[in-house]
Amino acid sequence: MGSCKHQEHDQPQEPKCVWIHGPIIVGAGPSGLAAAASLSHNRIPSLILEKSDCIASLWHYRTYDRLKLHLPKHFCELPLMGFPQNFPKYPSKHQFISYMESYASHFSIQPRFNQTVLAAEFDSVSRFWRVSTQDTQYISRWLIVATGENAEPVIPEILGIERFTQTVVHTSMYKSGSEFKNQRVLVVGCGNSGMEVSLDLCRQNAIPHMVVRNTVHVLPQEMFGFSTFGIAMGLMKWLPLKLVDKILLLAANLTLGNTNQLGLRRPKTGPIELKNATGKTPVLDVGALSYIRSGKIKIMEGIKEITRNGAKFMDGQEKEFDSIILATGYRSNVPSWLKHGCDFFTKDGMPKTSFPNGWKGERGLYTVGFTKRGLLGTASDAMKIADDIAEQWRAGWNEDDKNKSSYVIFVKEFEKK
Repeated sequence: MGSCKHQEHDQPQEPKCVWIHGPIIVGAGPSGLAAAASLSHNRIPSLILEKSDCIASLWHYRTYDRLKLHLPKHFCELPLMGFPQNFPKYPSKHQFISYMESYASHFSIQPRFNQTVLAAEFDSVSRFWRVSTQDTQYISRWLIVATGENAEPVIPEILGIERFTQTVVHTSMYKSGSEFKNQRVLVVGCGNSGMEVSLDLCRQNAIPHMVVRNTVHVLPQEMFGFSTFGIAMGLMKWLPLKLVDKILLLAANLTLGNTNQLGLRRPKTGPIELKNATGKTPVLDVGALSYIRSGKIKIMEGIKEITRNGAKFMDGQEKEFDSIILATGYRSNVPSWLKHGCDFFTKDGMPKTSFPNGWKGERGLYTVGFTKRGLLGTASDAMKIADDIAEQWRAGWNEDDKNKSSYVIFVKEFEKK
């Protein structure tokens, strides 16, 4: 890593320019760490730029206290290093953070924190990527986008919500149901977060009303003592996807009963097929369904409008609430900073090419953490990216005269500006 511009002391300070010998990775979450570790394994240096002050900031700052991994730990391992053997089958939030911190330490990964990427742009003259933060411009042959599918919360537009006089909070800011004791709480969203937050509220003597606007697949977290996800993965090695979905739904009906009767209508498309096509994850029940059956979690239809003290619903009901929690998910933020990325990314910030081929773009651009397949997809893409860059590295990108001359030309052009 070297500076490519000297600052004049009597001139206004401009962003300094720094050459990165290996790839630039944007984001120090699981995806960025997996990419950096895989590169390190191939003896390729890299630099992670992270806007927060720690690794895995989403897990540190934007997850609720009771969160545990919904899948067994062996499905959530990052490349080249597993979880400690003494961790439970479903590690807690704090255990997962501890694992990622140990992972970064093991591979000597040292992100550059408090670096908000404002723009990343490919320079067609020098054929390098220019990544600009608030105080520095970083230059590299390769750019790895590792900000993932969950970079920023989705705040939906709901008619009248500005009139509501009480608390409105997204699940990214929710920590515990203890803050809502004895309150009537409207939970907007019925995915894994909405279900788990509603369960947490119940256990803290709140009264959650969960809005279920669309169809949703609810599956047991385990079937017959085995992980539902693990069973599905095993069956898919031998059986067609549609048949696997039929088996899962049959087993789910046997263990959970008919969820349609609870106001949780199933989609016509099977859970795995729907996940692969749209990224919509089935809900893995960790206890909320029993509270729905007992009436402690109340299911509500779509919201017509929010009032000063509550909400009106599509079925004509009107209720008062003390708080509203938006369990409305997250989205990619790539379009806000990656310039001219429309050739590879959609307007929603997801790769146009689907899994398993969405990890590589053109001109040294890569993505990790956009597979819609969780940490298994992240691990797969990270290793593919490292192998691909290692092949270029061995071919001479780090020594090649043409590359060096391109760099010199770029620096001279930059200093003229």
